[in-house]
Amino acid sequence: MVDRSPSVRAAGSSHNAEVAVRPGGDMDLDEIDREILRILQADGRTPFSEIARRIDMSSATVHDRVNRMEEAGVISGYHAAVDPAATGFGASAFVGLRVEQGRSREILEQLRGIEGVREAHLVTGEWDVLARVYAADTDALRDLLFERIEESEGFDRSYTMVILGTDFEEPGPPL
Repeated sequence: MVDRSPSVRAAGSSHNAEVAVRPGGDMDLDEIDREILRILQADGRTPFSEIARRIDMSSATVHDRVNRMEEAGVISGYHAAVDPAATGFGASAFVGLRVEQGRSREILEQLRGIEGVREAHLVTGEWDVLARVYAADTDALRDLLFERIEESEGFDRSYTMVILGTDFEEPGPPL
């Protein structure tokens, strides 16, 4: 359980640090927390003992800090990076969707239920929703777009940008 008092003292050696926890679970991250997050973003399976070695802290202190960040919602989960092509999804695209007035949330719920739609974001500008989709090939991508997404209730029109290649994809925000 996260201590919701104005601050939490991190356990450990001389690397103790006051870390402010704001109402709602937000917390101020110090440079040590950010370094732990950078290591975990690069490889979520890094053992606490290895993180501790890299930042010159005890494993217990790293464990306490990671637990605190998990409880505060800073760390929301751990995921495997999967190569889409290696799993049979050789085509991907970003799809901008314009939806009927007041139906964005409804469209987002419909998109959540469509296999191949892996991300959906409310956005500003010409489009209301930006989705990232995956399919086996361009034929399957066409079917996904025309038979599944564009048949959604509340859909108005779309703009599709097929991804030709991904040079890099960094996990999470810059720290």
